[in-house]
Amino acid sequence: MSQFITIVIADDHPIFRAGIRQVLERDARIRIVGECENGEDALKLIFDLNPHLAVLDFQMPIMTGLDVVRRLEATGNETKVVLLTMLDDKKIFLEAMDLGVTGYVLKDSAVSEILQAVKAVADGRPFISPFLSRFLLEKRSVSAETLPVFKELTPTEARILKLIGGLKSNQEIAEQLFISRRTVENHRVNMAKKLNLRGSHALLKFALENKEAL
Repeated sequence: MSQFITIVIADDHPIFRAGIRQVLERDARIRIVGECENGEDALKLIFDLNPHLAVLDFQMPIMTGLDVVRRLEATGNETKVVLLTMLDDKKIFLEAMDLGVTGYVLKDSAVSEILQAVKAVADGRPFISPFLSRFLLEKRSVSAETLPVFKELTPTEARILKLIGGLKSNQEIAEQLFISRRTVENHRVNMAKKLNLRGSHALLKFALENKEAL
């Protein structure tokens, strides 16, 4: 990544959009390269400008933020997304995760969380508003002793999975365990195979859902 984080903001409320821009521009590394008020224009801006990251409101005219994410996923576009929403909706949250969204922020807490979310996602780490993380914990977890698949994991893999559940990046895990980043990546691939998980963020979702059992 270049020294700057280029960002497109899409939200149909001009005052809120201006507030998000003001907060983000406090960081000298961030460059807002485009703004718009609907999902269709957001998609055009992303394709035209190829920003590192897009901050998308879920509820927008013409196309929702999630519609935009679906189109990006279908075309293989690598722009990362932070999704903003007023909705306290578990179904939307889990669908966003399945589509590869790694940043999810409630608009009520956006002023205090958006900069942290953008920096985390730009650095390859997930960010989930604390209020929303309960959706993952609500799913009934099982203990490592009672779920046979956990027994397939080596002690190192189990530690890495626990750190993944703590929203640690590959680099942070490598530094904490005194191993290389490549070794962490290899362990992630092996764990996904053992746990029969598919998709770029399936392992993260599994780790969060079973965080209390690890």
